[in-house]
Amino acid sequence: MAIKQTAGRKLLGDLAPEFARLNDDVLFGEVWSREDRLPLKTRSIITVTALMTKGIFDNSLKSHLQTARKNGVTKEEMVEIVTHLAFYVGWPNAWAIFPLVREVYAEDASEPKEPLFGLGEENKAFAPYFIGKSYLKPLVSTEANIANVTFEPACRNNWHIHHKGGQILLCTDGEGWYQEWQEKPRKLHPGDVVIIPPEVKHWHGATKDSWFTHIAISVPTEGSSNEWLEPVDDDQYANLE
Repeated sequence: MAIKQTAGRKLLGDLAPEFARLNDDVLFGEVWSREDRLPLKTRSIITVTALMTKGIFDNSLKSHLQTARKNGVTKEEMVEIVTHLAFYVGWPNAWAIFPLVREVYAEDASEPKEPLFGLGEENKAFAPYFIGKSYLKPLVSTEANIANVTFEPACRNNWHIHHKGGQILLCTDGEGWYQEWQEKPRKLHPGDVVIIPPEVKHWHGATKDSWFTHIAISVPTEGSSNEWLEPVDDDQYANLE
């Protein structure tokens, strides 16, 4: 699918229309859109590396950091990329880019990114079993129960158990956590899949600094039910990394 870029025409269409066309239609419309040859996430990492190497720290770098975030480069990955590059392209360059990384990955923390299937309504019916606000958008109610669930930053559900019927989580946006009882927590990113067997005590929700959305799939099973248990300990949650 071609990437639609309009920055060239908006900023330079009156001054350099041919340059603007090449920027929007060729660089982004053709080169960046060749996902079959190189994933967008990899293209973003290469582009940020090139700009940092050349000492470019203006709005173009900020724009590509925003694109990298959109293309799945997590804050932790970007920090590690910059740290690694510092040994090859200079410590001052790392100092120059880190404030932009902090700014970009803190953007929109107070507002949800529009989820793939929409935000839905505030999940008031299950609010007693959540810390923080969540939002629910039912997608399918026949053959299987499928819903889009979005958590605001630091929101998580209580420990709970799906009796007789398990659940599958398809992570689509943001960053989250999943943990089974007496197991290490697992950090979740878009594209991750979580299979929750029946009778397993667990919880899931957003990280402290990010909205998080997953698709929850529950296959109807005769006699299935959910058992809601105690909240996740605040200190335990605060220390997740």
